[in-house]
Amino acid sequence: MHEASFHLMKKVPIEWLQERISSVKELRQNELEMYEVAKDNVTGEHYLHYSYLHRNVAGTLEPEVYHQLLPLKSDDVLGLIFGEQAYLYPESWNEPFLRDGPEGFFIWFDPDNDEERLQNEAFGASLTEKLLKFKAAGSLDEAAVRKLLEELDHNDN
Repeated sequence: MHEASFHLMKKVPIEWLQERISSVKELRQNELEMYEVAKDNVTGEHYLHYSYLHRNVAGTLEPEVYHQLLPLKSDDVLGLIFGEQAYLYPESWNEPFLRDGPEGFFIWFDPDNDEERLQNEAFGASLTEKLLKFKAAGSLDEAAVRKLLEELDHNDN
């Protein structure tokens, strides 16, 4: 059995999770979802395990269960066990976590980077549009360049 922390891996085989992760305390369970504090029995690291039932409406309607594991700090573990800390997905899942991935692996997902990436793409598209309009106007004199730079500076703040 592999003994390294899952934090050091880009992809984690589902078999390793099944061998190493055990439930510490169930926090909530109903017919659609389950939350529990879980522990990696090899490293001692704790996770918030969230699983949910999904029915593929566009497909066969067969239920599929998805799993996610959010790494926890010691204070978080205690807060969850004593019912003093929020844990619902997606509101409380702001740090990178493991989720079901392709071909029998779990992969790391960073919710913050995804939002940042989308913002950067929108900014890049806006900048490209402004530069294309500037080029199409055909005026490269000092006043036109100054106006473009001021507009770009104003939109960056």
